[in-house]
Amino acid sequence: MKRFLLLSDGTVFEGRPLGADGETTGEVVFNTGMTGYQEILTDPSYSGQIVLLTYPLIGNYGINPDDFESDRLQAQGLIVREACEIPSNWRSHQSLDALLKERDMVAIQGVDTREITKRIRSAGVTMGMITSNLDEARERLDAIQSYDETDFVYKVSTKAPYAWGFQGRESVESPSDSFRYRLVVLDCGLKYNILRRFAAAGCRCIVLPATTPAEEVLAWNPDGILLSPGPGDPARLGPVVETVRGLLGKKPIFGICLGNQMLCHAIGGRTYKLKFGHRGSNHPVKDLITGTVTITSQNHGYAVDPDSLEGTGAQVTQINLNDGTVEGIALPDLMASSIQYHPEAAPGPWDSRPYFHRFVEQMEACR
Repeated sequence: MKRFLLLSDGTVFEGRPLGADGETTGEVVFNTGMTGYQEILTDPSYSGQIVLLTYPLIGNYGINPDDFESDRLQAQGLIVREACEIPSNWRSHQSLDALLKERDMVAIQGVDTREITKRIRSAGVTMGMITSNLDEARERLDAIQSYDETDFVYKVSTKAPYAWGFQGRESVESPSDSFRYRLVVLDCGLKYNILRRFAAAGCRCIVLPATTPAEEVLAWNPDGILLSPGPGDPARLGPVVETVRGLLGKKPIFGICLGNQMLCHAIGGRTYKLKFGHRGSNHPVKDLITGTVTITSQNHGYAVDPDSLEGTGAQVTQINLNDGTVEGIALPDLMASSIQYHPEAAPGPWDSRPYFHRFVEQMEACR
């Protein structure tokens, strides 16, 4: 059997089936991480995207129930060079192919992922389709709404509030005496490991839908507020940005990835789309305050325009050493700061985990 990857410019790559039968469309992006395929597939920030993994062998350590970053597969599809059929790891419960079939995700293997990556790197991200039927496939692909025209945050955000304790997700009515701090999270595409890291730092997280207004967020009387990562174009999130604007100066605020972009929009900044984005576990970031460099895990397709921050009171605190893009800002007068990368990793290095404790220290100082 054959399966095909069709790009919006008409290019076709022939491969073999992987995962479920059927057809899928989305924005084709690449991730340069060597590990973490399970976390990547369940990361809500990949909603609407077909993920190409540049590492040639994927699935060799299998799938386990502990490394999911949400309650479902979030990506639209998967492209790999070779999928391991017989994984070997003591934590493995099933193969990658079995997971994809079980969760009804269409994928493709056996294509030249290097060539596809080089094409995206040169021409930019593109819409694509994975299909077994090329008849009129171009017409079907052209009829799909583009990634930039879709509000994915409202699709992936929680529909009702919930809490996160030491044992994971729980009711907001559950006892919380074991935690010193209450952190309210505005869920725009949250990863579970962010909640795990804050729980380890003494925070009970109350996770709220992205549509929650500022008054309701403050009604929980939090010690701090987290603006979560998430998918899509931040410029399309006017109501959420308005909520962030209403929270500024009221409580300590920390933004991660999309949270960084929303914070910048809330103070009058702008964002723009990157040619092929930052996705992987090996991106160097320099802290302009301390001069230190950390290797970070990243997943975003938009960046903050530094010129748009002039006169806003924001201080650019970190930059990406590959392309000079903004990786962090601080608003000391408003008790707010943010970073563009993922300190919780999953997958990725742990270099930036101290940011969880730094925010907890800020919450303590403002109590």
